[in-house]
Amino acid sequence: MGMDKPDEKTLRAALVEAACAMADSGLSPGKSGNVSARGVSGNMLITPTGVPYANLGPGDIVKVDAGGQVAPGALRPSSEWQFHLAIYAARPEVGAVVHCHSRYATALACARREIPAFHYMVGVAGGDCIRCAPYATFGTEALGTHAVAALRARQACLLANHGQIALGATVEKALAMAAEVETLAAQYCTALTLGEPVLLDADEMARVVAKFRDYGQQHR
Repeated sequence: MGMDKPDEKTLRAALVEAACAMADSGLSPGKSGNVSARGVSGNMLITPTGVPYANLGPGDIVKVDAGGQVAPGALRPSSEWQFHLAIYAARPEVGAVVHCHSRYATALACARREIPAFHYMVGVAGGDCIRCAPYATFGTEALGTHAVAALRARQACLLANHGQIALGATVEKALAMAAEVETLAAQYCTALTLGEPVLLDADEMARVVAKFRDYGQQHR
């Protein structure tokens, strides 16, 4: 029997917890980054712009409808609400989106380098690389278009000269994916100091991706 979807109150609390965890872990320096969840009735819940995570409460989370509108009197949503909404429209299985400016993922994004198959754990994001989307100004529709394309058949991507995006079925899973991307980015940056890493081939990565489909799941 499937689990019930979380209600809005639960989602709001999860978003506050994830935003604070993102800041505390160093994934999102200062006020950078944002977190969202797919709402219960076709809307989206997202962190507001300009509010320090330590001061964030469940009532500060902003509800955005499918047309990008918010309720009168609500805080302004994150400036990146457009790519969050675009991802939900394109990927019905996605329940949450985490965006952050983590150190090593951002360094690679600024060099406009994807994360190739230097390690088998790259496959946790769904393929043989973690792509880097082309640059577009933050908060624009163009950035949303680039992000959706880079995330095709993937759970994460880099954004050129910007940061990273990670997806998940839940807020917790999206946050865990963002942390995994940052770990991989740090390892890849370190490996590059020794020269070009030896990459795993497409056949091996296909096997790895297939194994990750039920990795960590317990079967009764």
